[in-house]
Amino acid sequence: MLALNDLVARVENENGEGKEIIKGLSLNVPAGEVHAIMGPNGAGKSTLSYVLTGRDGYEVTSGSASLNDEDLLEMDPEERAAKGLYLSFQYPLEIPGVPVMTFVRTAMNAQRKMRGEDEISAPEFLKKARELAKVLKIQPDMLKRPLNVGFSGGEKKRLEIFQAMMLEPNFLILDETDSGLDIDALRIVSEGVNALRSENRGMLVITHYQRLLDHIKPDKVHVLAAGQIIKTGGPELALRLEKEGYDGVLAEANA
Repeated sequence: MLALNDLVARVENENGEGKEIIKGLSLNVPAGEVHAIMGPNGAGKSTLSYVLTGRDGYEVTSGSASLNDEDLLEMDPEERAAKGLYLSFQYPLEIPGVPVMTFVRTAMNAQRKMRGEDEISAPEFLKKARELAKVLKIQPDMLKRPLNVGFSGGEKKRLEIFQAMMLEPNFLILDETDSGLDIDALRIVSEGVNALRSENRGMLVITHYQRLLDHIKPDKVHVLAAGQIIKTGGPELALRLEKEGYDGVLAEANA
């Protein structure tokens, strides 16, 4: 599914100068598995998500990244999306003047066109949107409003998962989906994510906190520090980090 090998990437600043953030990162997430990435601030977690989805200003200088044995780094961002790569943003963008339903249907049809598929019909789209909105407790009027404009943190995150459920991607990257969520919103969002689990779909969950992983059970947990994965384990690793912090794991890696 997702395979990274010795990936090295840098971020360009306003002066066009690059700073290396990802420093030889290797990772394999098979289809059907959910992997979590945890790490201290500045470790490179969000940078990794932006590199994989092709955001401007993020340059891969060496290594490889593939999805289903296809080279991600040779694709434009739109191609990566059409191949089924989806990023749930830590801070979802607001787009004034563009209703949620218009945005989502346009995205769905753009991806379908790139794959050579027919556009989704209006009745089929509306039926699917209404069914999924109920699952995520999204009110109908919210889908008529401009994308994320005036939405609370919880509403924005629920809408991110709504978009994922509408698009049905092959691989999801969830960048701190739990940030800004209260207990009820966390449960609702997690239920939506768990509904997307499939033997043909992989997920990479980026988070600071164990509380999200109480709801979305990962198959593996990776600790990212200074641009590299320094430790991998099962769900018990996240529990250890919650209890002890990162100091112990960092000390072991530097020993």
